[in-house]
Amino acid sequence: MAHQYVSNIVWTGNRGEGTSGYRSYDRTWDIAIAGKPVIHCSNDPLLGGDPAKMNPEDLLLCALSACHMLWYLHYAAVDGVVVTRYEDQPMGLGEVGPGGAGRFTSAVLRPHIVLRSGSDEAVARAIHGRIHAVCFIARSVNFPVTCEPTFSFAD
Repeated sequence: MAHQYVSNIVWTGNRGEGTSGYRSYDRTWDIAIAGKPVIHCSNDPLLGGDPAKMNPEDLLLCALSACHMLWYLHYAAVDGVVVTRYEDQPMGLGEVGPGGAGRFTSAVLRPHIVLRSGSDEAVARAIHGRIHAVCFIARSVNFPVTCEPTFSFAD
């Protein structure tokens, strides 16, 4: 079954001169999808982007983490593991090659998951090993994505 995703990317960096020179425009844009809040974006701060705005690298890393989280919550519910909180601080590693072209070389997801007392931590931990086989985003990237979860319990 095919899925289609459509976005609207609108460049917002024209200062009035367009691209008349390399420094004459901003590397900013909006993600504007009908019925959803606009996301204001910029390029990587290492390339002069606005550090207060999301950049493509941030968005890719967030997509990996969110996809993993959603599958994790699904499997937890199916397997009888009660999750009361899930928070991730993923980290992506990149490199810039000769000529300036960059790429991700790996990503590590580092979720901290709070389980309801009585949940089986071994089952909760094992769920992570099943996710990469089904996560749409992780299956679409060409670099390794690993997971280093931690757990705690709450009543």
